[in-house]
Amino acid sequence: MVQKSLKARYLEDGYVIVRNLVSEQEMKDLTEACTRAEVLVREAGWPFRRSVGKQFPPYSDEPDSWGIQHVMHPALGEPAFARWYSSDAICDVAKELLGCSEEDLQMELFNILINPERHDFALRWHRDDVKEDASESEEVVALNVSQYGIQWNTALYDDDCLFVVPGSHIMPRTAAQRVQSLSLDPPKDPLAMPGAIKVALKAGETVFYNQNILHCATYSPSKKRATLHACMGNCQGGSFRARNILQHDVSWMKGEVFRATLHGRAQKMWEKLIKMESEAGGTIVYSQTN
Repeated sequence: MVQKSLKARYLEDGYVIVRNLVSEQEMKDLTEACTRAEVLVREAGWPFRRSVGKQFPPYSDEPDSWGIQHVMHPALGEPAFARWYSSDAICDVAKELLGCSEEDLQMELFNILINPERHDFALRWHRDDVKEDASESEEVVALNVSQYGIQWNTALYDDDCLFVVPGSHIMPRTAAQRVQSLSLDPPKDPLAMPGAIKVALKAGETVFYNQNILHCATYSPSKKRATLHACMGNCQGGSFRARNILQHDVSWMKGEVFRATLHGRAQKMWEKLIKMESEAGGTIVYSQTN
């Protein structure tokens, strides 16, 4: 039996798990950087965070957090994150799955998903760039449009928080799936969604996935989590990805202060982001996407 290529599996299933991307030294550096960032968030010393009770921006003042935003920000002072984001390991896989060249890679978002301290929390079933109330015909159209981007989770601890429906990035929802994903409430049992599976990652493993795969996630205070959550674009899409990216306010990424923290490939990727932001008019529109 001929084994399918990484890209073939990604195109068919909408996600693919890649092992052994993170070296021993990188695991050490990234875990230590995550620990420092998490302490800062827990002590209310970092304003850019995802708060329990809110799935999408703008986030609330609830002190319990499930995510740390903008981890390449110069004020955080953790260069390990930018190094990982622009590493050969990540960028080589991104280029393969996006089907683009080195010159097309576009810098976007980099966050950390963490466990809340005091509350169980879950994200409802959703696609990142298709509204839950889209009609079947609208959904078919949206799913046939190239997304010009990819996102990934790199687990620094064993992580089984993410649930996906394989193949749903190219298929409209069934009637049963539509019922579940129309609910604005988090699912009590994610595996009740027809076709859903749990994506179980071992520490150091990375799942790359299409933003329009049906997915949700669960967060528990009882299990340590520090998962690097990022997305990267293909600049061939022009300003196509602007709405999804700019809703998170990347204004801090403009200018010399941030650019000076980047090197080589990272600076070139940053230039593509600034160009996209400029072409889109720099407008930040909060919407039901993430």
